[in-house]
Amino acid sequence: MADRVISELGELLPDLPGAVLGRQVLSPLDLERVLGLTGGHALHGDMTLDQLFVFRPVLHYSDYRTPLTGLYLCGAGAHPGGGVTGANGRNCAAAVIADQRARRWRRQRDAVR
Repeated sequence: MADRVISELGELLPDLPGAVLGRQVLSPLDLERVLGLTGGHALHGDMTLDQLFVFRPVLHYSDYRTPLTGLYLCGAGAHPGGGVTGANGRNCAAAVIADQRARRWRRQRDAVR
């Protein structure tokens, strides 16, 4: 399969086949066994309605926070899912900053009391 893909792409990009130094083909089963991705989902779950928005990764944890203080989720399993946008990391960083500001404000408020 890899040879076929490289050959097909080589028709549009003639230098590509000679530039390929190595390749690896992984099936969903390989992804599950080698990388521990349940069901072989590279995006940590299907991008179906039950895995989007407030349901990603699960209900009540879609705000990047976990029950463990200081532990946040920002990988492909977090909203809006995997991909190259980096939106989940950016959104998670915003949650971390908001929590730090809130803690700082509470400490200042409590110091005044």
